[in-house]
Amino acid sequence: MGERCGAVLRVLVLQAAWALAGGQVRYSVPEEAKAGTVVGRLAQDLGLEAGEAEARRLRLVAQGRRASVEVSGASGALLVSSRLDREELCGKSAPCALRLEVLLERPLRVFHVQLEVTDINDNAPVFPAARKNLSIAELSVPGSRFPLEGASDADIGENAQLSYTLSPSEHFSLDLHRSEEYRESLFLVLTKPLDRETIPVHRLVLTASDGGRPSLTGTMELLISVLDANDNAPQFNQSVYKMQVPENAGLGTLVARVNATDPDLGSNGEVTFSVSNTFPENGIKIFLLNARTGDIHLAGTVDYEEIRSYEIQIEATDKGTPPLSGHCKVVLEVLDVNDNAPEVWVTSLSVPVSEDASVGTVVALLSVSDRDSGANGRVRCWVWPASPFGLEATFAGSYSLVLREALDRERVSEYEVEVRAEDGGAPALRASRGLRVPVSDVNDNAPAFSQAVYTVLARENNAAGAELARLWARDPDEAGNGRVSYSVWEGGVGGGAAAPSWSSGAVGGGWRAASSYVSVDAESGRLWALQPLDYEELQVLQFEVRAVDAGEPPLCGNATVQLFVLDENDNAPALLLPPAGSAAEAGAVAAEASSGPGSGSGTLWAWAAWGAPAGQVVAKIRAVDADSGYNAWLRYELWEPRGKGPFRVGLYSGEVSTARPLDEADGPRQRLLIVVRDHGEPARSATATLSVSLLEAAEAALAAGPGSSLSSSSSSSSSWSGSGSRSASGVELGAGAASAATNVWLVVAICAVSSLFLLALVLYGASRWAPRAAVLSGPGPTTLVCASEVGSWSYSQRHSRSLCVADGAAKSDLMVFSPNFPPPPPGAAAKDTQPEPSALLDTVSAASFVPFSAPPHPPSGFLPFAGGLRSHCLGTLGSQWVLRDNNGAFPSAACGKLMYYGLSD
Repeated sequence: MGERCGAVLRVLVLQAAWALAGGQVRYSVPEEAKAGTVVGRLAQDLGLEAGEAEARRLRLVAQGRRASVEVSGASGALLVSSRLDREELCGKSAPCALRLEVLLERPLRVFHVQLEVTDINDNAPVFPAARKNLSIAELSVPGSRFPLEGASDADIGENAQLSYTLSPSEHFSLDLHRSEEYRESLFLVLTKPLDRETIPVHRLVLTASDGGRPSLTGTMELLISVLDANDNAPQFNQSVYKMQVPENAGLGTLVARVNATDPDLGSNGEVTFSVSNTFPENGIKIFLLNARTGDIHLAGTVDYEEIRSYEIQIEATDKGTPPLSGHCKVVLEVLDVNDNAPEVWVTSLSVPVSEDASVGTVVALLSVSDRDSGANGRVRCWVWPASPFGLEATFAGSYSLVLREALDRERVSEYEVEVRAEDGGAPALRASRGLRVPVSDVNDNAPAFSQAVYTVLARENNAAGAELARLWARDPDEAGNGRVSYSVWEGGVGGGAAAPSWSSGAVGGGWRAASSYVSVDAESGRLWALQPLDYEELQVLQFEVRAVDAGEPPLCGNATVQLFVLDENDNAPALLLPPAGSAAEAGAVAAEASSGPGSGSGTLWAWAAWGAPAGQVVAKIRAVDADSGYNAWLRYELWEPRGKGPFRVGLYSGEVSTARPLDEADGPRQRLLIVVRDHGEPARSATATLSVSLLEAAEAALAAGPGSSLSSSSSSSSSWSGSGSRSASGVELGAGAASAATNVWLVVAICAVSSLFLLALVLYGASRWAPRAAVLSGPGPTTLVCASEVGSWSYSQRHSRSLCVADGAAKSDLMVFSPNFPPPPPGAAAKDTQPEPSALLDTVSAASFVPFSAPPHPPSGFLPFAGGLRSHCLGTLGSQWVLRDNNGAFPSAACGKLMYYGLSD
C-alpha cells in the first residue's frame, strides 16, 4: 500500500508542469485518486492572479458523462471530485485522455484542458471460468497442443502484461504465443504420452500473473480426462480466419465459413462445430454457428463505435470414442459506415444581445462531434440564416457564434438561429441545433410625427377645453424608449436662435405665446383650446409640438401646427357716422346716431335740389362689419318708403341716388329707412335713417358750395363721404340763413379741409415708408392700404395693415396671400388704374364686384377649406391665380380683379 501511495505522489509531481499549445492545458492524474486530490493549479497556469478565478467565475463546462473533477472557486485549482476509474472511462483505450472545457466569464473565454488518467494495477487477471474440462485421448502423441482460454486483465500496459504458470506435471506444459496483430494464444502441450490406466484424470492449476508492482494473479483449474481409442482429431484448413462485416449488415448475414476434416472413418470422422470462446463475451449472442456446416451468421447487431473487432474460438469435434477435436480462430473486423449524425451542444449562451453590440461579440459557445471515424466523422458546420451571425472555430470541435453585422431591434426583435452540422459520409448525415437570440432595445429612434406640418381648422367662439386635433408621433423603440410625451414647444428650432410660436393677430397691444391659446395632452397628444377663439382677434396661430421619449438620453421630434380660425357671423354691421364736430362747424343741424351689435340706428341729413335728374347721388351710407368674407359682405336695402319712391339705394355701394327727377310733389323732406345686412348665416343687420331736404336749385347751390368743399376734404381724410362731383350730405340749411353766415362757414370749411388733407398726407407717408420689421412685430393697431396698382384690396404675410375709416374702426378682412398681383386688365379706364383712396372707396359699385363661384368638384391637390362660405385668394400657381372658398381651392381669374366683399370701408 505504501508503494502505491508513493507511485501516486510521484505521478503528481511529474505532471505538475503543463504545456500550452494552441490554447490547451494538459494534466495527468492516476486513477483511484482520492477526492480532493489536486490535479493542477489551473488558475495559475491560465495566467490568472490570486482571487481572480472566483471573480471571473472560472468553471468547468459539463459535457456528456460526469468528468469527476471540479474547479475550486477560491484557489482556482483543478481537484478530483469523485472516484476516477480508468477502466470505466476508457476501457482498454490507451492513453485515457479526457477533454474538458473551462469557461472564464467577464470577459467570456474558453480554454481546453486535457486530463490524462493513468493506469494503476488495480485489476487482477480473470479467467473465463474457474474450471476447464479437457478430454485427451490416450493415443495423443507427445507434442499435441490443446488451446486454453487465457485470462483477461482490465488494466493496460505493463499492468496487463500477463504471464502464465502451470502447476508441476510431467505430462503437460504451457506454450504461449504473443503477436502484435492478434491476442496472445495459450496452449496446453502434451510432453509425455498418457496412460489412462495409470492416471485417468489429471488436475492442474493454471495461474496468470500481470506485470504490475506488486503483481496480481488469477487461477483456473484444469480437469483433464484421458480418453481411449479415437486417435485422429479434426483439422481446420487454416488456423486463423480473417473476415470483415459492415456494421449495418442485416440479421442472418453470412459473415464467415470454417471447414475441418477428420481422416478417421465412420463416427470417428464425423465432425461437428461449436463455439468454445468469444471475445468480447457478448459475441456469443451476436454470431450464430451452424454445427453441421460451419457457417457463421449474424444473429444480432454490430456497432463499430462500440466494438471494432470480434474473436471467435471454434472447436471441431468428431464422433469417435473418445471424440477428438481441432480448433481455429475467426477474427471478424467491423467496418464503419456513416450511421451516426453529428451532435451539436450549446455550452454557453449569452442573451439577450443589445442592438448596439459591436461586430465580433460572442453570443454562444458550441461543441460539435460525430461518433463515426475517418471521413464519416469529419464535420462541417455553418449557421443559418447566414446573417447577422457567423461561426468561428476556436478548437477542434468547438465553435463560437459571433455577431457579423449590426443589429436593429426595430427591424428584427428576435432571431431564430439554426446551427447546422454535416459529416463527410456518403450519403452525408446532418444535425442542427436551434437558438433563440432576442435583441434588447436601446434608445436609438426619435419620435417622428406622421406629418411635418399639421393644418387645423377651428371655428371661432369654440368652448374652452374643446378638442381641436389629435397629434401622434411614432417611436419604434419599446418600453420607456418608445413612450412618447407631448408638449407645446416655445423654444428654438434647429441650432439657430429661439423661434417662439406666433399668431397672426395682436392681442392686448402685443404678441401672446401659443401656450396661452392651446395646450396638448402629454400622453394622448390631444390638442385642445384653453379659451374661446375669436377670429377678429386671431386668424392664424402657428406653433410647434414637441414629442419626447422616455429613453436615456431622451430623443425628440417636432411638428409644426398651423391653426386657422374660421370666421363665424357673430358681428352685426355697424354704421359709420360723420363726426358731429364737422357737421356743426358747417352749420348743419346736429346729427344723432346710435349703433350696436345686431342692430343700429342713426339720423343722417342730406340736400337735394328740385328738378335733379335721375341717378344723381345725394348721399352714401357707410357701414362696417368686424367679420370676414361673406359674413362681412354687406348689402343695402331701402325699406321705407316702399314702392315708387323718388330715391333708391345701391345694393352693394350704399349710395343713395334719385330714382327719377324730383318735383315739388315729393314734398320738402323725404325720410328714408335703410337696412344694412350681411351675407352670413344667419344674417345680421343694422338700420340707418336718412333725412333728405328738398331745396330750390339756388338754395341747393348755395348750400352745396361750402358743403362740397367739406365733402371733398372729408373724403380725403376720413374716407366716408361721396365724390366731389356728387351732392354733399350731412347738413341742412335753414330757410332764412344769411349770406354772412354762409361766408363764415365757407372759410371754416376751407381751413378744416386743408388741415385734414395735410394730416392725411402725413399719415399716409408714415404708413407707406414705415420699416417692415416694425409692421411685422410691433404691437398696436395695424393699417390697411389699397396697395394694388389695379385698386384691389390686398393682404400680405409680409404686410398686415388696416385703413381707419372712422374713429376706432379698422378692417383687414379682404385677403390675398401673395404680394404679387397680375397686370391690370387691358382696356381698363384710367380712373380705374390709379384712383385716389377716397375716390376708390366711394366709386366702387356692385358692377365692379366679380362674385366667386365654386366648381362642383374642387380639383385634386388642394386641401378643402371647411367652414362658412368665404373666398380667399391664396396667390399664384404658375400663371393662374388660386382662389379658396368652402368648397376647396381652384384657379380663378377673379383674384386678379378688384375683390370687394361688400365692405363699405
